[in-house]
This record gives sequence, C-alpha cells and structure tokens, in this order.
Amino acid sequence: MFRTTLAVAIALAVTSPLAFAQDATQQDELERVVVTGTRTAITVDDSLAAVEVIDRKDIERTQARSLPELLRGRAGINLVNQGGAGKLSTLFMRGAESDHVLFLVDGVRVGSSTSGLTAIQDIPVELIDRVEIVRGPRSSLYGSDAIGGVIQVFTRKTRDGVRPRVHAGVGSDNERELSAGVDFGYERAWFGADYSHQATDGFQSCLGRGAPIYAGCFVDNPDPDRDGYESNAVSLRAGLRPVDGLVLEANALRNEGRNAFDGDPTFIGDVSDTTQQLVGGKAKWDVGRVTLTLSGGRNLDNSVQTLDGEFMDFFESRRTSASLQGDFRVAEGHVVTAGYDWQDDEGNVRDRFETQPTWQRWNRAVFAQYVGEFGQQDLQASVRRDDNEQFGGNTTGGLAWGMSLAHDFRVTASVGTAFKAPTFNELYFPFYGNPLLVPEESETWELGVGQQKTDWRWALNAFETRVDHLIVYDIDLFMANNLDEARIRGAELTGSVTIAEWNVSGAASWVDPRNRSATFDDNLLPRRAQATGRIDVDRAFGDISVGATLIGEGHRYDDVANTLNVGGFSTLDLRAEWRVAPAWTLQARVGNVFDHDYQTAAYYAQAGRQWFLSVRYAAQ
Repeated sequence: MFRTTLAVAIALAVTSPLAFAQDATQQDELERVVVTGTRTAITVDDSLAAVEVIDRKDIERTQARSLPELLRGRAGINLVNQGGAGKLSTLFMRGAESDHVLFLVDGVRVGSSTSGLTAIQDIPVELIDRVEIVRGPRSSLYGSDAIGGVIQVFTRKTRDGVRPRVHAGVGSDNERELSAGVDFGYERAWFGADYSHQATDGFQSCLGRGAPIYAGCFVDNPDPDRDGYESNAVSLRAGLRPVDGLVLEANALRNEGRNAFDGDPTFIGDVSDTTQQLVGGKAKWDVGRVTLTLSGGRNLDNSVQTLDGEFMDFFESRRTSASLQGDFRVAEGHVVTAGYDWQDDEGNVRDRFETQPTWQRWNRAVFAQYVGEFGQQDLQASVRRDDNEQFGGNTTGGLAWGMSLAHDFRVTASVGTAFKAPTFNELYFPFYGNPLLVPEESETWELGVGQQKTDWRWALNAFETRVDHLIVYDIDLFMANNLDEARIRGAELTGSVTIAEWNVSGAASWVDPRNRSATFDDNLLPRRAQATGRIDVDRAFGDISVGATLIGEGHRYDDVANTLNVGGFSTLDLRAEWRVAPAWTLQARVGNVFDHDYQTAAYYAQAGRQWFLSVRYAAQ
C-alpha cells in the first residue's frame, strides 16, 4: 500500500495540468505572504526557496490533533514519534539531522540548548494561526541550526471586533480537548487570549528490549499500562499602533504538560513534567522606503523526570535573543536588508546524584541580504558573520536565482552554506559529551522547476547537501565526536489541482542520505525513510464537507550500522464536517482507518484506528 500511495502522489503532481476546473481558493493560496525565507514579506509565488504554508483553514480542514500530525508526510519531512501524543517527536528535513532544523515561534528562536531539539509535541495546534516551512539552508539569515531548513509557527492573531471561539472534542483512548479564545480588535489597539487543554489515556506504546540490545525503553518487559499525556496551554497577544507607521506588539505562550512513559525501574523515570514558555515583543517603524524592526524574546524549556513520584533528573534550557533589522527599498523591486542578532544560551542538567554547572555561551551576528527583480528574473543574495563565544567566527552565504518563462513556468537555482554549533549535551553531558567538538558545516546546491495556474500548480526541486564534521557517538572514545561526513541527495515533487469540485494536493519526496565515514561508508543515515508521499482530497457539498489524507513512508533503519530495519507503512484518515450554522461546525474524524500496526522508531508502537468528534464555535 505504501508504493500505491507514493505512485498516486507522484501521478497527482505530474498530471495536474490535465485538470480543467477552476477554484479561486487555489489562487488565494498562491498569493499568501511568507516572511521566513527572506526575513521580509514576499508572496509564495515570488519565493526562490522551496516553501509551504499551512494556514488556520488547513489546520481545521485536516482536523490534525497535534503539530507533528499536521506536519506528517509534507514535502521533505520525515517525522519520528516514540509512542503517540506527547511523546518525543523528532523531525528530519531533507535527510539532515533532527537538530539541523531551526524552529521559530512568532520570530523567536525556540528549542533546547541542551538536546538541540524542539518539543513540537508540546505546541498545541489550537493555538496556531499558520506554519511556514522553508526547505534548504538558511544559516546566512538565521545562523546556527538551519542546515535542513526553517519551520516557523505563528500563534493566533487578533482580528477586528470582538470575536469569541470555543472548541471541544472527545475521542479514542479517552482523549479530551477543550479550547477557548477571544479577540478584541480595534483600529489602534488589539488584544487576544487563547487557552488549550488536551488529555489522553494513551496506549501501551513501548515495545522495548533490554540486554543486550537496550532499545526502546531499555527493558525486556515494559509495564503493561497506558502511557497518557496531558497539557494545558495559554497564549496571549497585544498590539498598539500609537501613530501611523509605528506598531508595538507583545506575545506570550506557556504550556505545562505531563507525559507518562515506560522506563527502567533502576535509573530512568516514567513520568515527565514539562514546561515550554515563550515571551516576545516587537517594535516596527515603517517610514517610506525604510522599515526598522527591533524584536526580542526568551524561550524556556524545562523537563523534570520522576519514578513513582521520586525525583530522577532535571533538564533546563533558556534561550534569550534580540534582533535589530532594517529593510531599505532602494528602488522598485529592489530591497536591501541588514541587521544585527544577539543570542544567549543557558543550560543545566542534574540528577539524583550530582548537579552539573550551568552551561552558558553567547552569539553575536551581523547579516545582509539583497532581493531584486530584473524583468523576468529574480535574485537573492545573503551573507552572515556569526561570532560565537565558544567557537569563534563562522561566515555563511546564500545565492538564489529565478526566471519566469512562457506558459507560467519558472526555474530556480540556489547554493547555500550552513553550520550547526554543538549542543551542550554533546559538549558536556556525563559519559557522552566531548568539549573538543567543532561545529558541523554544510553546503547545498538546488535546482527547481514549476508551473502555477489558477486551478493547478506543480513544482519539482532537486538538491544535494554535503555535511562535514557530523557529530555522532564514537564507540572508540565512548563519547560524541566529529567523526562522520554525509552526502544527501533528494528530490521533492508537489502539486495541487481541482477536478470536478474535488480539491486534491499531493507531495512525493525521495532522499538518499548516505554516511560517508570510514566505518559506515555508504550506509543510510538512521531514521530517514528514503521515500514518502502524502495525498489530501477534500470536497464541499453545501454545508457538508468530506476529506481524506493518505500518507505512505518507506522502510528506514534505526541504527547507523543498518542492521535494525523499521518497515514501511501507509495510513488512511477520513474526515467530515457539517456547518450547522454560520458560527457552528460539527467535525468527525477516523485516523488509521485500516488499523495498521506500524512504527516510526524501533520498539515504539503507533496508534491503531482512532476516532474523534468535536464541535467548534467561532463568531463571524
């Protein structure tokens, strides 16, 4: 069934031009504005990077229950989940490592400075307005971490007037959801607040193995219990326009979660209490041809693990950042951007026996970018110089070119360099860290071609990335080391079309992530499926809408030696909704309709067939 999914996704993308129906919503989608790829506002059409936007309508249409579920099967993305809602979810983009993807929330860098990962499972979808996905290196604009790409989450935005909303639902495994929010929007000031509660009893997710394999949850006989999850989150935002051209904004997000899992009764906990917190602010002054933006924020990422109520260990990460950026419109179609970024990372780890000293380092950077139009051609050039307290200077750059051809064809080409500074865990974690590590470095070349019409579109992007000084565990040193090199090649085919009032979109991705180290030369890098595909089909029949999502992923290996195989799979999700009144909607969803048993990480089961019913109210 996986091969069928991939074949249909490819066929959808390449046969889009055969459709004849028209749908104005597709054109609206193409004209959506994105800011992540250039740090300035441009439309999706004008972007020289491979981008995808998932807006609030898409979130509610797909009825995704979590951010990892929303991102599953998207072009270039491999997701690995360790056992359902709230469990550790890691994301690989274009075959790069899971900590090679930079995450931003409302412009603020988030993620753990200790592990290098972002707890995407703890960002509730009910608090999200849209998600921008930029595939390919972006270190020349953002610095460390953006080897594979950048994903930016924008929380709910306040609209005009007073607009309350409520969402409630129940589902399998005693899943419960409740969210509520309200907007107060006026000409010169606005305020909004949202609350989200999610809880589930979960299921028995860990199929772990103890000695001598030590995989999954590290035990031969995991507890035969459910592994539940609960989270409570609040999002606040406010803005003021005191004079024309000047906008002041502030936002905050806090999520407190409790995650149950199976652990070793001697040294690994079975409950994790997590805190994700973000506060940020921005002042934007637009004066004619110049726009100045001063922004800053702080991200807190904490986790406390316990076993039968007894403290086991504690992980704490704090990231503080600020940026000053100027956009200068030197002529029609020509924009020069220059800025200064400042960042301070802190991390701390302690367990029952000892407390590590607080780890800390700062990073300063200057960057510049030029975006210009020359008739049918577009050019983007960027350069950045980072000065890291621990690793010194690092210069990265990017160059992209695009040209519009007849019949709405467009070709693009780009090259970019990127780097990734070692995390605190890789440097200092007991029995693993190596303080002699150096940053990982990469170079990526990309070619793209696409066509965009009113009622259909398609795009094909091919790339090659080479990563030097890849950080892995060195069995000879019993610690992390800059041991490996990697060569990653891949291609992504995306498309959408409207046929007889059915809206269909698809993505098919192929990646060949090869290890180029002496020990495992030509092995596939672990946890990446080489082939993935996603198809979304939706249609409205008056006030009733129906839809389906089919996702397929090929097999992958869960170890660097390529001895532990995790099989491929396909899942089908069905959904329906009924707009009973302008402000009221009933929704129903069945996930994994055929109840397939599958894994994305070895020894961690995924959910079988699940159902969910919900009701939404949103003032018009």
